[in-house]
Formats: sequence, C-alpha cells, structure tokens
Amino acid sequence: MAHKKSDIRIVDVVFESEECPFRSPLKFGGRVMSTSRLMNARVTVETRGGQHATGMGSMPVGNIWAWPTDAVDPADTERAMLEFGQRVARLTDGFDEFGHPVGVLWHISAEYDHLARAIASQLNIAEPLPLLAQLVAASPLDAAIHDAYGRVNGINSYNALSADFMNHDLSHFLDEQFEGEFLDQYTLREPKPRMPLYHLVGALDPLTESDVDSPIGDGLPETLGEWIAYNGLTHLKIKLNGDDLDWDVDRVLSVDRVAEEAQSARGCEEWFYSTDFNEKCENVEYILSFLNRIQEQSPAAFERIQYIEQPTNRDLKSHPENKMHEAAELKPIVIDESLVDYEALLLAREQGYTGVALKACKGHTEALFAAAAAQKFGMFLCVQDLTCPGYSFLHSASLAARVPGVAAIEGNGRQYCPAANTSWARQVPDMFEITDGTVGTGCLDGIGLGF
Repeated sequence: MAHKKSDIRIVDVVFESEECPFRSPLKFGGRVMSTSRLMNARVTVETRGGQHATGMGSMPVGNIWAWPTDAVDPADTERAMLEFGQRVARLTDGFDEFGHPVGVLWHISAEYDHLARAIASQLNIAEPLPLLAQLVAASPLDAAIHDAYGRVNGINSYNALSADFMNHDLSHFLDEQFEGEFLDQYTLREPKPRMPLYHLVGALDPLTESDVDSPIGDGLPETLGEWIAYNGLTHLKIKLNGDDLDWDVDRVLSVDRVAEEAQSARGCEEWFYSTDFNEKCENVEYILSFLNRIQEQSPAAFERIQYIEQPTNRDLKSHPENKMHEAAELKPIVIDESLVDYEALLLAREQGYTGVALKACKGHTEALFAAAAAQKFGMFLCVQDLTCPGYSFLHSASLAARVPGVAAIEGNGRQYCPAANTSWARQVPDMFEITDGTVGTGCLDGIGLGF
C-alpha cells in the first residue's frame, strides 16, 4: 500500500526503570510477589512532514509471572528482562524506516528471539527469555510508539487503525481470513463510558478479620468484606492453587459467603466471579471436579463464575492431552499465559479454549491482533492486568474500553501497590476514585493512547 503522511519513524528512545513497592504480598500459581519494578519508555517520533511528538509506555517487569523457571534465579530473570527492554530500545537506533506503529513493531519484533539468546549468553544464565517475557519487556516501547504516533498526528491511537492510516491489512500479519480487514473493524471509535472493575482475591488475602495476622494500618481495607463496601465491588477474581482441590473449592465458597454478607449489607443482588488457576491444574478432570463440587455445594456461587482462566500448563504444544472442550461446555475457558501470538490462539481453539485474556503487558500491537482474532472466531473476551499501577493501568483500561465484547477490567494495583497511583489519581480521578465498582473509562478519549 502507498505510504501515508501520518507515517512515523523513531528518532529517540529513553528506557528507564523504577522500584514499585507492595503494601501486601500477592500469591498466585504457587509464587509470591512482594515488590516489583516498573519499566518506562519515552519515544520521540517524526512524521514525513517533520513534525515531532513524544509518547510514553509503562509496565511492571512481572518476571515471576512471565518467566517462572527453576533454572534461573528470580533476580536474574528480572535483570535479563530489564536488559532486554533496554536492548529493544536500542534496536530502534538502526531502524530508520517510516511506517504505522503496527508495521514498525512487526519489523522490530523479528529480532526478539536472537536478542533473547544473546542476553542469556551475555549474562551467563541457563536459558534465554521465553517469548512471554520478551513481549512483556518490550511492551513499554510498543505502547510508547502507539502513543507517540497518535500525539504527533493529533488523533486517538485507537482511531488510527483503518486503511487511512495502516500500511497493510490484517492478512499481512495474521492470515488470509483477514484479507481486506483492518483493526478499526475490531475496535470502538469512542471508549465505553464506564466499566466494572475486577478486584483480585489473592491466595494470601484475608477474607475476614480473623484472617488478619498483622494489620497494615494504612487506612485502606484489609479484608474482602471491607474492600467490597469501600469500592462497591461487583466483580471478584479469585486466585486458586490448582493442586489442592479441597482448598480451591473451600476458597471459592468462603469468598462467596463473605461476598453474600457484604453485598446484602449494601443491597446488591448481582455480582460475579472469575477463577484463575495460573496453569497449576494437572488436567481438565481437575477443573470438572472443581466446577461440579461448587455447583453441588452452592449453585448460586457456580452461577456467579463468569469464566475460568488458564487452568493448565501454558505450553500448549507440549501438552496436547489437555483438551478443554468438556469444561468449556460449563464455563468459558480462557487462555492467558499461553497467548503469545496468533499461532498460539489457533492452537488453543483446537484444544477447546473458548476465551482470550487480552493484556497490554504482552504488547499493545499483539493485544490488538488477539482482540481481532478472538472477535473473528466468536471467543469470550476479557482484559487482565499485571498488577499495573498508574500509567500502565490506564493503558490496560484503554484497551478494555476500546475492544467490543470486553465487559470488565482487572485493576489490582490499587490493592497491592497504591503509592504508584497517587500522582495519576489526581490527573485522572474517574479511573482511581471507585465507589460503585466501576471506573470511568469514558475519560480515556484524548490523543495518543487516550490519557
């Protein structure tokens, strides 16, 4: 296709990181996080006409989630991911072509695998960054390029995804099923005005006062019942073990009892759950047993479960026996850690997965591709975050607000690392002052990524 006046090239990238302390630990998939680092990228771009603008991207490193391994110490996986982000930023020094952000990122990402191996050799670690860790480490740059593109062209980036802006249709990036289609067909021209917020119930989080061993005492809620009343919550995401059926069933039923009491006290009659096993279930039989026992012991709790997230191992190719068809007849079964590219989405469909968890941390470009494919194939859609505070949460929320079919947005940075939200809460109060269980995503309508 012809070059566009709106095309940009990258002229400067600054990549930095900062500490992000937690107020309380978060346990998921048998692992515990008590701190994190934020990766921040600032990208200056230039149009063919010589106009310049700077965009920003931010994301937690998330190495505990993106690269769970016994072969490399967590301190070294974090170090390698930070180095990868820095080196991806430097890849742009030698990339002088003009284009749309989707095309620019498509070219840059072709170097990720080689770069991951080079860093493993350089840092003398036992394995290279897996693809998920690569995507997370590169995601701040990805977001910043999209943000800068919108700013330099004076348009919201989600409204610059049509043939008027993109240099190739989706068949160039996915397959022939998308011939003649562009991302504008799978995104909204205005953000949804408000969206329900999914609150995370971590495996270590206290449900009642009797569960609180050492009060934090910072003025924020400390139990699930207090959080429900404080934020008017209607959506709860429950982290489960996946290798202890009795505990998992009891945890959901305990959450349900606390929720029933708290919701009754405030006159709420409808609320929802999602359950996240973080790939720890051995097989689909575990999920079926889990659902059957929930339904037998509390039909109401069973009905409140909207979907089940990533129950079995993320490596779909190595575990073809983990077919989800039978479980998907009961509830949508959603891929998360498995979803690293279009090929993985197609394989997941073959294995019976019926839903997709979009995440800005996998890269804005990749999230847009996944959103298009999921809609094309009629799959259930949700948007999850990576304990994203501040700018990274706004980015994740903007994605949820612009993708049709996404009904709610996860946002647990306010629970675990609220200090990183302070300055952003003053600038975008509708997204951080939560009283009715929803966030005001309608405000994410500015140029760039919207905020």
